[in-house]
Amino acid sequence: MKYEELDDTDRQILRILQKDSTLTVKELASHINLSASPTFDRQKRLEREGFIQGYHAILDAHKVGNGITVLCNMRLKQHSQVLMDDFMEAIQDIEEITECYNTSGEYDFILKIQTHDMESYQEFMRTVLGNIESVGYFHSIFVMKEVKNSHGTPVK
Repeated sequence: MKYEELDDTDRQILRILQKDSTLTVKELASHINLSASPTFDRQKRLEREGFIQGYHAILDAHKVGNGITVLCNMRLKQHSQVLMDDFMEAIQDIEEITECYNTSGEYDFILKIQTHDMESYQEFMRTVLGNIESVGYFHSIFVMKEVKNSHGTPVK
């Protein structure tokens, strides 16, 4: 199913669950004015068809010991599919890298990295990111304050 084939109720379910995925089917049903059974069926279909990819708890980075958030612009040594694939595979299990985007322009990737403090970030850059063979250059931008992070995707 394509996005264009979703009806207003499906879109409403996506918006509501994106704000609070802990709602029971009964609570969700009351928000969309349907009974529980068709609401459950719609939610399961949206999951099956990949519109809903999972349910996650959103943690407070500072409370779990990550006082530094860094946006790291990264360039590969050279542009080849092999180096790109190697890099993308290498970062998958690196816990400190919470997001990675392949980008156009001056840099090949933008990474969001969370660590305890400046010292641990320096160690991370030296011993983890710096040891990935395909990495050529990186530029770190330190986040001073997070102004908005909705953790969501617009549903029109």
